Amino acid sequence: MPSSTRPVRPASSSQHEERGTARGYWYGALGAALAILAAALVFSGAVASREVLDPGAFVRWGLPIAQTALNISVSLVLGGLAFAVVILPHRRRPERARAGGGSQAGGGSERDDGEHPAFSRALRVAGVASLAWTASSVAVLVLTHSDLIGQPISGGAEYTKQLVFYMTQLDVGRAWLVTVIIAATVSTLLFAVRSLTGLALTFIVAAIGLVPMALIGHSASSNDHEGAVNSLFLHVLGAALWVGGIGILALLGGTLAGRLRPSSGSGGGEELTEAVLRRFSALALFCFVLVVVSGIINASLRVPGWAELFGTSYGQLVIGKVVFAVVLGGIGFMHRRWIIPQLSRGASVKRVLWQLVGVETIVMGGVSGLAVALSRSAPPQPTTYAPDASPAFILSGYNLPPELTASRWLTEWRADWLWVAVAVFGAVAYALGIIKVSRRGDSWSWLRSISWFAGLVLLTYITSGPPAVYGRVLFSAHMVDHMMLTMVAPLFLVLGSPVTLALKALVPRRDGSRGLREWLLVFVHSRFSQLVTHPLFAAANFAGSIVLFYYSDFFGYAMRDHVGHELMNLHFTLTGYIFVLTMIGSDPLPRRAPYPLRLLLLFATMAFHAFFGVAIMGSNILIDPTYFGNLGRPWGASAIADQQAGGAMAWGIGEIPTLIVAIGVAVMWSRSDAKETKRRDRAADRDHDAELEAYNAMFSRLQQRDRSQSR
Repeated sequence: MPSSTRPVRPASSSQHEERGTARGYWYGALGAALAILAAALVFSGAVASREVLDPGAFVRWGLPIAQTALNISVSLVLGGLAFAVVILPHRRRPERARAGGGSQAGGGSERDDGEHPAFSRALRVAGVASLAWTASSVAVLVLTHSDLIGQPISGGAEYTKQLVFYMTQLDVGRAWLVTVIIAATVSTLLFAVRSLTGLALTFIVAAIGLVPMALIGHSASSNDHEGAVNSLFLHVLGAALWVGGIGILALLGGTLAGRLRPSSGSGGGEELTEAVLRRFSALALFCFVLVVVSGIINASLRVPGWAELFGTSYGQLVIGKVVFAVVLGGIGFMHRRWIIPQLSRGASVKRVLWQLVGVETIVMGGVSGLAVALSRSAPPQPTTYAPDASPAFILSGYNLPPELTASRWLTEWRADWLWVAVAVFGAVAYALGIIKVSRRGDSWSWLRSISWFAGLVLLTYITSGPPAVYGRVLFSAHMVDHMMLTMVAPLFLVLGSPVTLALKALVPRRDGSRGLREWLLVFVHSRFSQLVTHPLFAAANFAGSIVLFYYSDFFGYAMRDHVGHELMNLHFTLTGYIFVLTMIGSDPLPRRAPYPLRLLLLFATMAFHAFFGVAIMGSNILIDPTYFGNLGRPWGASAIADQQAGGAMAWGIGEIPTLIVAIGVAVMWSRSDAKETKRRDRAADRDHDAELEAYNAMFSRLQQRDRSQSR
């Protein structure tokens, strides 16, 4: 047989059995989802016929079934992409052609057998699920419209006109239309993209598709709208990754057979099943914590007290979800504690492993059905505006806080759970990195650690504390919030050098998959990173985005809309972080600006901030009069006087951190010169001032030449 051809190995009976078992698990999961969905809907009364505006049984039952299909399909999309991007090896293990000794050093060559079958299967499942996601999104869009207007689905011109109005003019309809567009985009990408970087970007697009779902659930809580939206988004994201990951794991089956490429100096390499389970177990633990904590927060916003928790159908369904979460957490604990460490003992342990995965899949199906029933049930907490809602509540989503005093700069808090989650994740990840580095015998600067944790505390204070609370009603407080978010918190975070710590703590992978370390290196060396971290671009973005933001409609969008507000926080945090990183950061960058250019850019941004602050101080026109002029604030200075005070804040707060960074650049420049001087001195000691001798000899030759020419 020619060496270029390979025999096609028929699938073994065990592999056929594993695939059949996986399909059985999925049939069981779908059956559990539908059964629990039906029982919970009947229990809560969500599918009971209405006395007024009843859309019919088809809509009442079809809508939750379509939502269940949507939830499961989007979970499989995210799970499949997560496995492909960070868990599974991309290519098959390269096999060495046995030519004259078989080793690569002895003349052998490596042959790439193409994509790993587990990688291919995960993407196939994600691709099929993306089609189901698109179709179910369209179904939910149409059924939600019929449910809202209380009419059965029809094909008449009037119904179609109402549907178009719903999709283009109402927030709920627009959100579902965006979901359909994102689902279709992800589906197209999954069938067109095969590179890891492209799949990572597809994963981000798919995750963004969860945002409209968080915005149109029971998230319009009259007590804390933004807290409900953020906690629900975190809950949905964690649940989707968890459910989808379990589903993908159950469907991989025999494709996880084989061993990984051994690392240098190791034995025969780690078994692929064990490696995949370890990686997914870490992801599942993260998802479990995220789902449980965000679920508790979200339930507390919708269920006012213990009486409503135990005395209403909604609260009882919440208790059911808690029971399911405890069961799944227990199974995950068994995986981490007992099953994974004993996989090498033989087939019996693997059989128990896949049985547990099957049980998890079925339980996850039940949780999905229960979650949809919960979303179709009315929570005890009202989700509509009160008839006497204040102007501030209508504009910002919150009632006016008490008058701002010195003490209230410390006492008025409103948790932004999205940024709290970012801060907690950053703190835990950094602490784990320090522990890993210490266990390996390396050291890590305690000054960097203090700086990082201080930056996270400041970030939490800025996004959840008084600057965020009063920044929604006072332009001056908003400017404090903005400048601290851009200049103060990033200064501490950059000095913590998180990327350097991650690269030291994380172990490189050698099986063709990309872990966090590999993705960090890909991002650091990417063209995008080269652009945004270019000193000129970073400085222009840092200074110019202020003008573009405050003198355009972006500012009003950020003040009125929750998504706009979070995008504002993200943009200014990243803008400040990147700018400070290019000035004094020690983390790796594609390029470093020379010290004179850094100082020039810093002084230019200081001048720009001063110009911006003075311009606002001297203006007698409100930047956003329809917002700050209509809040109905009975205390404090007038809106225009407060805006002028905000200009002073922008000038003062912006200059001090910039000056500190400039001093840091000057110190680094001085130290760099001192190091260069010491290096040259050591080189001179080694070669007996050969460079200086050559320099003097050159002048001596020039002098002799001049003398000879003068004669």
